[in-house]
Amino acid sequence: MREILVDLTKCLGCKTCELVCATAHSKEKQFFSAIFEEPKPVRRIFVEANGPTNFPLMCRQCEDAPCVMACMSGALTKDELSEEVVLNSQRCVGCFMCVMVCPFGVMTKNQHKAAKCDRCAEIGYPQCVLACPTKALSFAEIPTYAKKERQKYLTNFLVRE
Repeated sequence: MREILVDLTKCLGCKTCELVCATAHSKEKQFFSAIFEEPKPVRRIFVEANGPTNFPLMCRQCEDAPCVMACMSGALTKDELSEEVVLNSQRCVGCFMCVMVCPFGVMTKNQHKAAKCDRCAEIGYPQCVLACPTKALSFAEIPTYAKKERQKYLTNFLVRE
């Protein structure tokens, strides 16, 4: 399964990912139109800052997925093939139990219903990843990403010697 991964050393906290996310989930899918839409489009990624550290956070697709277990209407399910947590907003009753149990605080409200990162399923690729100006976000398989990081570390280690 591919994950949206973050390189903290590259994130500037510019919130471009938040703007692009909201635009990608708007009616018109255009930034300037989205600004005037009612209701306002809702972002599904959140950039948190703590001094010099910025961290974009979105649904982490938890293996045990407390949001799925807490969802009384069955709106949140775990896809057996992709292992992604999927939200069917047609089934959501707006109880927000998922919001209360999410360990990362990334479930949000969209017109009396829950909303979460869907990795831009309708578009086919997470728009936050494409829009990040510093490439702090990537969409990769964990083993592939880990191998790249090990190689980067090794290269840096050898250069220092």
